[in-house]
Amino acid sequence: MTETQPVDFDAKTFLKTLTQRPGIYKMLDEKGEIIYIGKAKNLKNRVSSYFRSQNASPKQQAMVAKVAGIEVTVTHTEGEALLLESQQIKRHKPRYNISLRDDKSYPYVFISSFHDFPQLTFHRGAKKRRGKYFGPYPSASAVKETLKLLQKIFPVRQCEDSYYSARSRPCLQHQIERCTAPCVGLISKEQYASDVENTILFLEGQGGLLIDRLVGKMEAAAAQLEFEQAAAYRDQIARLRAVLEKHCVEGEKGDVDIVACAAKSGAACVQVFFIRNGQHLGNRQFFPKIGDENQPEEILQAFIAQYYLDKTLPHELIVSHALPESALVAEVLAEQAKHAVAIANNVRGERMKWLQMAMTNADSALNARLADRQGLQGRFISLQQELGCETTPSRLECFDISHTQGEQTVASCVVFDREGPVKSDYRRFNIEGITAGDDYAAIHQAVFRRFSRLKNGEHPAPDILLIDGGKGQVAEAEKALAELEINDVMIVGVAKGPDRKAGMEKIILVGNRQPLDVTPGAAALLLIQQIRDEAHRFAITGHRQRRGKVNKQSVLEDIAGLGPKRRQVLLKQFGGLQGVSSAGVDALASIDGISRQLAQRIYDTFHHQDGH
Repeated sequence: MTETQPVDFDAKTFLKTLTQRPGIYKMLDEKGEIIYIGKAKNLKNRVSSYFRSQNASPKQQAMVAKVAGIEVTVTHTEGEALLLESQQIKRHKPRYNISLRDDKSYPYVFISSFHDFPQLTFHRGAKKRRGKYFGPYPSASAVKETLKLLQKIFPVRQCEDSYYSARSRPCLQHQIERCTAPCVGLISKEQYASDVENTILFLEGQGGLLIDRLVGKMEAAAAQLEFEQAAAYRDQIARLRAVLEKHCVEGEKGDVDIVACAAKSGAACVQVFFIRNGQHLGNRQFFPKIGDENQPEEILQAFIAQYYLDKTLPHELIVSHALPESALVAEVLAEQAKHAVAIANNVRGERMKWLQMAMTNADSALNARLADRQGLQGRFISLQQELGCETTPSRLECFDISHTQGEQTVASCVVFDREGPVKSDYRRFNIEGITAGDDYAAIHQAVFRRFSRLKNGEHPAPDILLIDGGKGQVAEAEKALAELEINDVMIVGVAKGPDRKAGMEKIILVGNRQPLDVTPGAAALLLIQQIRDEAHRFAITGHRQRRGKVNKQSVLEDIAGLGPKRRQVLLKQFGGLQGVSSAGVDALASIDGISRQLAQRIYDTFHHQDGH
């Protein structure tokens, strides 16, 4: 059940109508925007406390002063309210809530189970393929490090299927003893299966059992006078012991996350150490958005509730501060995970060492963040001074255009706030229907499309719109905003200086005949360069992706007898154009619908190109 109050909110009247059941409440400002979301065991008592408290904090007083309406959703239990609150905060990110910005999917190590010779590889996203998934790992680099270590110990193939199926002789990985070349039959299924089984044992945290097995095989080989094989096992055991010493956590056998928080000066850092099957997979840091007065235990509870909403939960969380509602959070997490989840903060021995390490990392990362923020704040203040703004800007957007001789034009829009890049708000636009190479028309189209979405309420307006270009580009951006009747955004052009040297940019303002006379060495210039370079990078990346798709299509489209369906099948079977180009005639002809004559034409096309 949801109740929505009108904008002319009468607090006294509304409080009389509130239920004493559990639920969540959303506080709205006069524009109807959500400024705070909370949960309550008793909605009437909790919401009333905001308006009756004599000792409210300055933050709470400021928030209540802005309340023009409240929406209430009643739930069956307090646990349901906590879950709904976390979901809504994550979705809306209200101004006065603690909210988590980072929401990337996490990578895994994957071993397939649908191959005769299984593949060991990096995986991110939905777990649709048949096989075993190990993780999550805190970053792609942590997965790649693990794969690199595994390749040295157990030479299970890590190549893509398209590359594997197209091989006619062993690749470099076999020559450097990182693969046993199952692609050309240099290892039996039984021997390969043994390597796969050992890899799984390692990833499942069964390092001790694995070493015992390898020691047994080494002794058996030596007893049979197979000294070369025994030496191979000896080296494998030595490499395995070195890895286990580095990654294994003493006394841990299962899945544990260690979560530590540091908070000061209106900022916070949460460090998460990932331990899976008794092995430390790495750590990751987060900087949730908080208010000035939030305590570490409040931040931790909000972080945990939001972060673990859609992630695989370990059986235990070790936290740096006791959560205000630890039992309730554990109950909700257990319901999500379908298994018990313990939350502990009073730990000893080896666990205390790891917790202290996480706390030290959180504190160190927060200090570095505050130093960076102070520098960034100074750049924003400098920008205000140089541009003559009445207030310090809080949101900047910058546009750039990228193309190759006018083809496959892509416009980028990047966003910065006072904490740095806001990557979730970045956008690219494929520019269509303009004369090739017309950067003015491209800027006009991109700005119009971006700010049309702003008019629809899809994103907030920037204080300053930066355009990578001179007077012509600035004029087109101005026209686009005028067509949309948007007149409260400052437009600034950033024209390249002599020889494109950094620090020599010319700053163009609407209505000014001459470039702005910027103070030499001003911190504002560093901020402008930073956002302009980021827009340029983002535009080039988008253009290359678009150009790559076109090139991929055009090369195959030139081959007689290769229609759209067969092109799609080829690209899918070989994992892209590179796989097709490296495939032999036999491999190409093995695809349904590809005759040997057509396979030869495809092969000749790429062979001819390689000759040039």
